Amino acid sequence: MPSRTNPRPVRAAARNAVILAALADAVLILAFAAIGRDAHQRGDVIIGVFLTAWPFLAGAAIAWLAMRLWRAPLRIWPAGVTVWLGAVVLGMALRAVTGQTVVLPFIVVALLSLGTFLVGYRLIMAGFRRLAGRRQHS
Repeated sequence: MPSRTNPRPVRAAARNAVILAALADAVLILAFAAIGRDAHQRGDVIIGVFLTAWPFLAGAAIAWLAMRLWRAPLRIWPAGVTVWLGAVVLGMALRAVTGQTVVLPFIVVALLSLGTFLVGYRLIMAGFRRLAGRRQHS
């Protein structure tokens, strides 16, 4: 017997979650680059942030595509961990091949910062979802 429910609201919500997660990832990677550039007092703010961020943005995008993260973009695993490690590992590789600085302290800072950002907001979202689920069952 066919269902009489309209699947469009569910699809729209899923599409919105993908868009918001991808935008959040990009904004947080740009924030990481901006904070880093500000800490090192480098000029040329807007272009400089994009020059610093592009390898990490590309790494995150490759991770999104390779793992088809649009299926569950707000999950901690695999989405959060994959985007985080893709951004750092592929980002550092792209920095290396394009002649940008790749040193151990920067790798550690990128791992910690991007992990906090990219996995962290997903952890917060999971907490909100869990809390909302408990309220519905009460």
